Amino acid sequence: MHKSLRRLLSTGLVALIMTGCAVQQTPIESAPVSKEPTELLRQAQDQNAREAALTRLEAADILARRGDLAQALGVAGDIDSIQLQGDARLRWALLLSYLGLNQEDGQSVLQATSLLDSNLAISTDDAQTLMYRRGLGLGLTGQPADAVEQLIALQRQEAPFDLNDDIWQQLSRLRGPSLEQLTRFNDEFTQGWVALIEVQRRNGSSVERLFTHIEQWRQQYPNHPAARRLPENLRALRDLRGEEVRHIAVFLPQSGPLSNVAEAIREGMQVRHMNALDQGEQTPQLSFYDTRDADLDTLYARAAMDGAQVVIGPLDKDTVSRLELGNDVPLPTLALNYGTSDENHAENLFQFGLSAEDEARQVARRARLDGHRRAGLLIPNNPWGRRVGEAFKQTWQEQGGEIASAINYDPEGRVANAVRPLLDVRGERARRDLDMLFLLALPNYARQVPPTLKFFYAGNLPIYATSHLFEGHLQPQTDHDLNGVTFIDIPWVIPDAAVGGSDALPFVNSYRKLRDNRDSALFKLNAMGVDAYELGRRLPLLTLLPSNELYGATGILKAGPDHRIHRDMPWARFVDGVPQPPLMGFTRLEPLDETQ
Repeated sequence: MHKSLRRLLSTGLVALIMTGCAVQQTPIESAPVSKEPTELLRQAQDQNAREAALTRLEAADILARRGDLAQALGVAGDIDSIQLQGDARLRWALLLSYLGLNQEDGQSVLQATSLLDSNLAISTDDAQTLMYRRGLGLGLTGQPADAVEQLIALQRQEAPFDLNDDIWQQLSRLRGPSLEQLTRFNDEFTQGWVALIEVQRRNGSSVERLFTHIEQWRQQYPNHPAARRLPENLRALRDLRGEEVRHIAVFLPQSGPLSNVAEAIREGMQVRHMNALDQGEQTPQLSFYDTRDADLDTLYARAAMDGAQVVIGPLDKDTVSRLELGNDVPLPTLALNYGTSDENHAENLFQFGLSAEDEARQVARRARLDGHRRAGLLIPNNPWGRRVGEAFKQTWQEQGGEIASAINYDPEGRVANAVRPLLDVRGERARRDLDMLFLLALPNYARQVPPTLKFFYAGNLPIYATSHLFEGHLQPQTDHDLNGVTFIDIPWVIPDAAVGGSDALPFVNSYRKLRDNRDSALFKLNAMGVDAYELGRRLPLLTLLPSNELYGATGILKAGPDHRIHRDMPWARFVDGVPQPPLMGFTRLEPLDETQ
């Protein structure tokens, strides 16, 4: 969770946050909390719509005060807010928006803050609280441009929030046309923010040069909020003066079973390196070492003798697993795979890769936040499928979801042979009570699943999938059977769905150099190489400020507590056989609110 959200959602602030900025007593606050939420929810079933909405609001409030925030979110999100009047509807909006931020459910935040568009009279404090949360919610739902506009508008009102870090986080995700759209606002706040991000991007490769230009920016915008206090990510760079990475050693095999993977990663790194040079950036020297020539200790010693400050590699999973069991590594290292231990113990070891398990965890979190509870799983009957399926199951159950049906299918077998037991088909109809399907499949198999579900009268079952069902290039005639399927992929593969077009992609010049009709898997490895190069340059910053994000070719990248890099990938949905933006989110079990 982003640091500003952690500050906002600390336990000591719960009462204040749920009731807005102003400290005020409300009927919910003063109500006794001795009632059991389960009793209240049962009571609501026998009440008319208006009374039921109030009773459910009281139950959600009690759950929140007890710390059962996920359950409270479910209850508050299912309240028919139209039935709430005046102060009760405001309390619902403040509670639901708080819970949505706590659970990183941006759609619930937007649902709650739609109250701002109503005719309800709201105090300035409460309106600004909801505006702030709407800005954060827009960021959580992958709408950084709208988030920036919302937060800057709030900053113009001189709201009592420290908005600089939140604005900077979302601003850092904008590229090309999305950033240019902000220039239509002529006020000093917006113009100053756009100018500052441009200063950072033009001079980010040299800390000395960056702060020289920041001082020039300050002279131009002396009254700007960021002139008084720079965003934390920029302030942290001051401590890195003189410690920029000038020499990177890259440990990759030049022969053997991983050589094709290594070559694609190397190509991505080299293309990004040359683009950075062409753009006048201060770039590190790259030295490549063949891991087939010597053992790792020898390679580290050789790299240190050659003056390398950072290592990118190794690639082999077993080698990474051995590294993470030690207390440290000889040089700060970005491994290009994830080890098998539950925890990374090595102090200066970071791990980065294109993990299918990471994708499965993201699918589980997204589907759960969309309101689904009973999942069906279709995963291949092989070690890869079992690993990815287990990652989904663990995250799904941690979020309070149930596994209603799980089938390990034969990838060479008939799809109907897997779907029939998945749905518990009797006669021609499904009997199993599922509300979503997690699909892990390659394209040929995946394309057969939706028609088969439809054949068994389960065509309306929401399907969530990993990136593996998309071949990486548009073929509407072939992919039309995937219509309605929601999936994640890296920004470079789905630029229209991810950022509204290739011009807005991160490292777009490298994208244009590498994008052709090559195999999608190799192209993703090229993208991984681009991001590995950028992460390698930033290892000192990641060590100093682990919450720092990189908006990369493979997703939004951030280091976890154990220095494993996690990717937050964009979503898409097949429409007419083409991946499209999922618009305002995903299928829920029931409508959120008639006004929406």
